[in-house]
Amino acid sequence: MGMKIKKTKPVQVGKVTIGDGKPIALVAGPCVIESANHALKTAEKLKRITSDAGVPFIFKASYDKANRSSIDSFRGPGLTKGLAILEKIKNELDVPVLSDVHTEEQIDPAAQVLDILQVPAFLCRQTDMLVKAAKTGRTVNVKKGQFMAPWDMKNVVDKLSKSGCKKILLTERGFMFGYNNLVVDMRSLALMRELGYPVVFDATHSLQLPGGQGTKSGGQKELVPDLVRGAVAVGCDMLFMEVHPNPDKAKSDGPNMLKLSHLPELLEQIKTLGWAVRNSSK
Repeated sequence: MGMKIKKTKPVQVGKVTIGDGKPIALVAGPCVIESANHALKTAEKLKRITSDAGVPFIFKASYDKANRSSIDSFRGPGLTKGLAILEKIKNELDVPVLSDVHTEEQIDPAAQVLDILQVPAFLCRQTDMLVKAAKTGRTVNVKKGQFMAPWDMKNVVDKLSKSGCKKILLTERGFMFGYNNLVVDMRSLALMRELGYPVVFDATHSLQLPGGQGTKSGGQKELVPDLVRGAVAVGCDMLFMEVHPNPDKAKSDGPNMLKLSHLPELLEQIKTLGWAVRNSSK
């Protein structure tokens, strides 16, 4: 058995190539669009940090958080306003953009702006959602459900590929481990890569404590660097990290978001580890 990390099909998103042994890319941004100015300023800082580090970057923020714990929780600006903000960031900063789609009706308008359509973990088995997303021609990133085994994602891949999708990404975001808790099984990254498509590790959602604070989720953001290093060593193709200038003041997912100022040092570790994994001898 060889020691080299198995290559996957390359997925091209704008100027970013994901998989095929290329350097690890990063999806990053605040959990939700808190305001147009906040999203743009955060995206500008992220572009500067990733550019300085030489790490390919895709911006992420949600226009709507449709599955928050409480009906009183902040959900974001909504589809129309949110897509306009993401389009501005995409054009002004020349970066690809990603956001979640929550209903079939959102998919077509979202595909006019987004480079990557993300299907949330709770919806990863919704056949009509997957088929419609596949038919847009956009890259589709599916988060593996907290209730799904890695090998079960073959059915997800089949639904997408048989509906015409050629650019597929699969994301690990933790598995339910009792009530209000998630655990990451690093085997999942290796097993999903066997399906032939690039695999993404969502470090911040993997550290959620879902619903753990009653009307909102808790989290363990202090462990983000540890899980990231583990996922890079296993051989993921892209990292997904929700990043915020001040997580303690964030309107969504503050307890599990990485503080922006901690990102540069972590990116250096990611690059060093990633190079070692990709260049190790058989």
